[in-house]
Amino acid sequence: MPWIQLRLSADEDTAEKYSDWLTACGAQAVTFIDAQDTPIYEPLPGDEVIYWNNTVVMGLFEASHDMDKVVAYLKSIHPDKEALKYKLEQLEDKDWEREWMDNFHPMKFGQRLWICPSWREVPEPEDVNVMLDPGLAFGTGTHPTTALCLTWLDSLDLVGKTVVDFGCGSGILSLAALKLGASKVIGIDIDPQALQASLANAKRNNVEDRLELYLPKDQPEFKADVVVANILAGPLRELAPTIIEFVGENGLLALSGVLEDQAQTLQEIYGQWCKMDPIEVKEEWVRLSGTNK
Repeated sequence: MPWIQLRLSADEDTAEKYSDWLTACGAQAVTFIDAQDTPIYEPLPGDEVIYWNNTVVMGLFEASHDMDKVVAYLKSIHPDKEALKYKLEQLEDKDWEREWMDNFHPMKFGQRLWICPSWREVPEPEDVNVMLDPGLAFGTGTHPTTALCLTWLDSLDLVGKTVVDFGCGSGILSLAALKLGASKVIGIDIDPQALQASLANAKRNNVEDRLELYLPKDQPEFKADVVVANILAGPLRELAPTIIEFVGENGLLALSGVLEDQAQTLQEIYGQWCKMDPIEVKEEWVRLSGTNK
């Protein structure tokens, strides 16, 4: 069945109100997306939901729905009908989940590391294969920042090493480290759903006995041989003292989720503690790495 999507431009004050309006008008689903590029992190259970300053609220309606009446109603209840910015879009009738699954193929990083969807056969059984079902959390290997970190992990000798995956998401970096020989990985994330996805993926790869998962408030004091943090530039700046505390003597550090124009500042911040390597760039995203001095 085809669908019609109504997009409303909102802000942090009006997003929830618009969502209620769309639901009242018969929307089958309502979604919030960022209209710019300002990250908002998943709140912990019980915390207040925070919306972006520039938010798009999307309502999904059946194609037979009278959208003229919906728009007229929204304008009638909006305090400034001229300020109501909207866009109507016709969506194709597709099995979106199936289409995504069909287009998610095994990917190779470095010399021997493969990330393979759990519903596909591994292309090189003799290589290191991570079977992944992204589930509820970000992280499939398709984003340049994840690819940069996976390639870096593949270049290391991780046999018997301890690793911290700071901002573990789906657990993709944790699983890669474990499959590459790490003896223990500690995964940390602010989103409880990410920890659930990481554990499920660890069980799928039979490495759950070597993976420990924590929310930041529960994270242990721990010195690792390798620390990887694929988050964003802002948190990497603010949490630098926390992240560096995990890096053991002569330990290795990799940071990503950083754009090229943000890299030099972070290189200088972490250069206080680490001897930093040259910056690696992939599609305007970078990976910083170094060794604890």
